[in-house]
Amino acid sequence: MRKLMKIAMLAPTLALAQMPGQIVVTGAVPDEASKAAMVAQLRNLYGADRVVDQLSIAQVALPPNWSGYMQKLIGPNLKLISKGELKIDGTNVTVRGEVANEAQRQQIASDIATSLNPSYTVNNGLRVSAAEQNLLDATLDRRIIEFDSGKATLTPSGQTILDEMAAALHKVKGKKVEVIGHTDNVGPRESNRALSQARAEAVRTYLNEKGINPEMVMVSGQGPDRPVAENTSAEGRARNRRIEFRVAQ
Repeated sequence: MRKLMKIAMLAPTLALAQMPGQIVVTGAVPDEASKAAMVAQLRNLYGADRVVDQLSIAQVALPPNWSGYMQKLIGPNLKLISKGELKIDGTNVTVRGEVANEAQRQQIASDIATSLNPSYTVNNGLRVSAAEQNLLDATLDRRIIEFDSGKATLTPSGQTILDEMAAALHKVKGKKVEVIGHTDNVGPRESNRALSQARAEAVRTYLNEKGINPEMVMVSGQGPDRPVAENTSAEGRARNRRIEFRVAQ
């Protein structure tokens, strides 16, 4: 899944942030039991391998039944949100991200509000996903655009995927698209950033050859900074070596 959810907490705070392939939880809770319960629920919802625990223990005062309300907030509806963030700062709750349609946008915010008592304030920052982004995501379909090892040279299988992506981009009219290169964490960070940039530029060049105006394609190289999997296994490193397509907002 290419979704990312961020959850942050202040006084006490909890923030869930969706990173590609990961759910990062940050913030401060008053004790180890609260932290363990929160992380366990997130891992049950998203999968243990996808939850990155960055919660800390601090002297924060809990609102009445705060932990119970947080347990209610972390439910199946959160999985409907992509590129999202859930932030709880005491009794202030903010949810951001993309959903498939307006009905989901309203229902998720309503479910959050009704799970809390009136002392909580809910800010609905959800937005409906752009059809153009959905088209690009469906075309890539979680596949990896491959390059020769350590180079910015597309493999035949990578070219085949880009042939399909070019056809999809012809349908994305009037929108600019960002091509983002990513690597694993093997080797120096700056070298990886340079390689990811070169690969993104190679994708733009190839798409230009397929009739895509290079002025509609922006490129960036993120190197190893935005992994979607752990770099501790060959499979995880392969998933992190990827090209991402984002419709510019």
